[in-house]
Amino acid sequence: MSNNKTVWSSEQGDLRKLPSPQPSPKGRGESLPPQQQTIYLHRESAGRGGKAVTLVRNLVLSAEEMKSLAKRLKQECGTGGTVKDGVIEIQGEHREKIAALLSKLGYKVKIAGG
Repeated sequence: MSNNKTVWSSEQGDLRKLPSPQPSPKGRGESLPPQQQTIYLHRESAGRGGKAVTLVRNLVLSAEEMKSLAKRLKQECGTGGTVKDGVIEIQGEHREKIAALLSKLGYKVKIAGG
């Protein structure tokens, strides 16, 4: 019995050592026009002390446009919020108000959850 181990390689060498291509996360790369986007509005209260938060998901916007839209939504709702991981979080239950504003801006809006 031999102690030789079989080793496989390609013409490019050991591909395991190359960095894998990472797709750009939503909200950081190129933007899509509002007419080509479907936005989902969720209500979440888990892990927030029972306080409701409206989540605006599935946006494909640059970081600057995401911040600008978040600011506009916060002003419209008269409340605070933030942008985390490509999701806009608005404090409170404001799905109907946000849906109306986003529809006016040309986005397709779906209200998710109960």
